Amino acid sequence: MARAAAGSIEIEYECRGEAGGEPLLLVHGLGVQLVQWPERFIDALIERGFRVIVYDNRDVGLSTRCHDWGPADIPEAFRQARAREQVSAPYTLEDMADDAAALLEALDIPSAHVVGLSNGGAIAQLLAIRHPDRVATLVSISATSGRRGLPRPGPEAAAWLAAPKNPAGTREGAIAEALESARILGSPGFPPDEATIRETAARSFERAFYPDGNSRHLLASIASGDSRVAKLGEIQAPALVIHGAEDPLVPLACGTDVRDSIAGAGLLVIESMAHDLPGAVIPRIADAIRDNARRRPVRKG
Repeated sequence: MARAAAGSIEIEYECRGEAGGEPLLLVHGLGVQLVQWPERFIDALIERGFRVIVYDNRDVGLSTRCHDWGPADIPEAFRQARAREQVSAPYTLEDMADDAAALLEALDIPSAHVVGLSNGGAIAQLLAIRHPDRVATLVSISATSGRRGLPRPGPEAAAWLAAPKNPAGTREGAIAEALESARILGSPGFPPDEATIRETAARSFERAFYPDGNSRHLLASIASGDSRVAKLGEIQAPALVIHGAEDPLVPLACGTDVRDSIAGAGLLVIESMAHDLPGAVIPRIADAIRDNARRRPVRKG
């Protein structure tokens, strides 16, 4: 792994696959480290001709952390958002999108295919809005447009989102939390791979346990709100929305709204999928990403 400068911060990243493959940037969600991308998913993308770049967003993993801010006050942030007040936050999703653009610049990649998952999908949307030359094609998975009035998470998923992460701060707590997250957010039509969940949770805990960053990621999402909704129509990159029909955290209507907001965007709804990437559907998702990428090649440096 390596680090790249992105303005005043540093981004931890890793490149996977053949150097001659078309660059594809994977953008992950709230508090999720680069090692939490399923290996099967990365391998499937490499097999389809991509050179995959994974990275830790700011404030998570081994990238720069915003220690000085302290833990986020999420109830107060939601109160400010409901009152349409400015939400106090150390950074926004727009800043995180700029980080992604700075990473591509540091790697001398003029443009890349960009795939964002969950909150990473929102960051990917903003990357396509704010840095259109950097985004050859866009895939938004399990993400919302942020539009007010869209369906909210189900009760159990909403409680999961706001709950402290692994309050015990132990390896065993991280594993238990990962299994519980899989129960709440996992796809009902596909049995979870508990061994992989346990291994990934332990590896992530040992690499970088940092719950404050997770809370500030959520704060950044609240602070950005619906700011990108009016600009989604400006996206010129060929776009595809992929969404699980059973998503309890980001209901399907949210993904449909992303599709409707981007001219010419496609929509792939996967039955029995929720807010995860089940191994059984990874080949189908990887094929869809490849097919969308064929709509526009990347610009070579």
